[in-house]
Amino acid sequence: MKPVFKEAVWGGRKLRDDFGYEIPSDSTGECWGIGAHKNGDCEIAEGTYKGEHLSKLWEEHPELFGNEDGKYGKEFPLLIKIIDAKSDLSIQVHPDNAYAKEHENGSLGKTECWYILDSEPGTQIVIGHHAKDKEELMQMVEEKRWKDLIREVPVKKGDFYQIDPRCFHAIKGGPGILETQQSSDITYRVYDYDRKWNGKLRELHVKQSLDVIKTPFQPAKDQRSITHTEGADLEHLETCPYYTVEKYDIHGTWDHVFEAGFVNASVIEGEGSINGRKIKKGDHFIIPADFGTCSFEGNLSLICSWV
Repeated sequence: MKPVFKEAVWGGRKLRDDFGYEIPSDSTGECWGIGAHKNGDCEIAEGTYKGEHLSKLWEEHPELFGNEDGKYGKEFPLLIKIIDAKSDLSIQVHPDNAYAKEHENGSLGKTECWYILDSEPGTQIVIGHHAKDKEELMQMVEEKRWKDLIREVPVKKGDFYQIDPRCFHAIKGGPGILETQQSSDITYRVYDYDRKWNGKLRELHVKQSLDVIKTPFQPAKDQRSITHTEGADLEHLETCPYYTVEKYDIHGTWDHVFEAGFVNASVIEGEGSINGRKIKKGDHFIIPADFGTCSFEGNLSLICSWV
């Protein structure tokens, strides 16, 4: 895949410095590695379909994805990003499918998860809040009691978080993150530190946020488990109604058949090959449905996802 890059007030240079991407500026916040959203439709980088957009392949070649019967939907269902948070992102929340469908022109809601690629000591992120009910939440937001409201947790490289819709959250400055999410670009900002972007304060969505934030906060259950095999360590990270996410640490030679339909794959460390084709850190690719045996060689780590 040919990534799409997004500039942001909180972005930096890590996508170039750590992954070797040609980014548009020193305030680049996101690499959309695999996606077919209208706001970032990736191109195929090489081969038979070189230059085609992923959305077109999804529509015209459903057999590549095991979607001949439309079971995965009319739109490519997932979006895979690498995020460089040089500074704090806004305090935000995402709607679920029902709210987004009604209030955002039929859009999907946004369930997402984060794998922490790197992080400096002492880095924290926001997951959840301390309000006991909706009334207290509204009062704390109205009074701008952010320190009392926000629930911060320390993070380190290798941590993983599932962010369900209606979860109050924010990435704070420092970590690099691989994000797997529903193919949605709907974000409601509750608070943005009164920052300006292109000379203006960014739009807040306080009413929508208060509509959807779940109270009290309940953390997602940890599903992580590791299986050791000859040639690779397999770590299950998450299975929810919208995706399964797993991590593969390959050391040497490893053959694997993905039983799911199509599989999204992102190389997050190292280099090697798959069926003779060289792959390295920063590459994103799709393994088609019913592909058969994937023969990996090298020392590399991948995050893979499927619906």
